[in-house]
Amino acid sequence: MNWLTHTGWTNNFTNFGINLLIAIAIYLAGKWLARRIVKLIDKLMLKRQLDEVLRQFICSILSVLLSFVVVLIALEQVGVDTTSLLALLGAAGLAVGLALKDSLSNFASGVMLILFKPFKAGDFVEAGGSKGVVENVGMFTTQMRTADNKEINVPNANIYGSTIVNYSAKPTRRIDLVIGVGYDDDLKKAKTILERIVQSEPRILDEPSAVIAVSELADSSVNFVVRPWVKTADYWEVKWFLTEEIKLAFDAEGISIPYPQQDVHMHPVQSAA
Repeated sequence: MNWLTHTGWTNNFTNFGINLLIAIAIYLAGKWLARRIVKLIDKLMLKRQLDEVLRQFICSILSVLLSFVVVLIALEQVGVDTTSLLALLGAAGLAVGLALKDSLSNFASGVMLILFKPFKAGDFVEAGGSKGVVENVGMFTTQMRTADNKEINVPNANIYGSTIVNYSAKPTRRIDLVIGVGYDDDLKKAKTILERIVQSEPRILDEPSAVIAVSELADSSVNFVVRPWVKTADYWEVKWFLTEEIKLAFDAEGISIPYPQQDVHMHPVQSAA
């Protein structure tokens, strides 16, 4: 309306048209330049073998930020008050952030998990109250597969905010077995049998050496600890094998393995006539 009532409205209209064309040119050139910058940064991250999920995340955020800057510059060219626009967007962002605080917490935790890598896909971990093989680390949830082939999606905030146990992180693991024998049995003979079984298993590592020792005089048994070291991939198979072989060998050699039992004594009661 100011243009129409002003004596030089034709000049104002001409200037506005020129500024609009310049703004469009700025927008198109800025979008092209933003795409080139994102592609260049993506190539640099790919060359450094950065995690793919982190690479995609950084490129997406960078693309949005650069596009936003380009739009602001273009609007400034046509005379739009970008200060008020930024204040409005800031208020809207705060409202959205408060409404989605749990999602943003999962998002931030996902970024930290990708950056610090306490585990990777294929690792067997205990985290966020769940156990399983990690299949994918997403921006909001981590997908796991349990031993019985169930899929679990755990919020990233639950994982990053709790203790993470990575069973696959190290190349070797120690098997911890507690074997009880009766007080009347020959302890030296039992120890010799345990040593023979451990030494005959080729999957058990020579270093660190296995520990076989009496650890406790319990209420109903003398307890041995059997602690051999194996490769992480062999852990469960060797543990199950040792448990079975020890039971069979003790049975064959007459070594008892005490177990809880209860004696019930029954006394006849004469019924009243």
